[in-house]
Amino acid sequence: MLVLNRKAGESIRIGDEIELKIVSVEGGQVKLGIEAPKHVEIHRQEVYAAIQEENEEATMFSETLLDLLKSSKKD
Repeated sequence: MLVLNRKAGESIRIGDEIELKIVSVEGGQVKLGIEAPKHVEIHRQEVYAAIQEENEEATMFSETLLDLLKSSKKD
């Protein structure tokens, strides 16, 4: 993990297309501004984890349906 110190108004570049800007630092919170192409998905970690969990559940549901369809064709 790369750890960098930045002050309000300073930024960090990720590749050629993504810029993270420190908008403000207030108490224990840091406000970030993110400039990225529209095709780049940006989520808070807890939202990303929920999306991944839902995708995994949907995949398992699909596999269950496929198994049911396969077994019904055998009958």
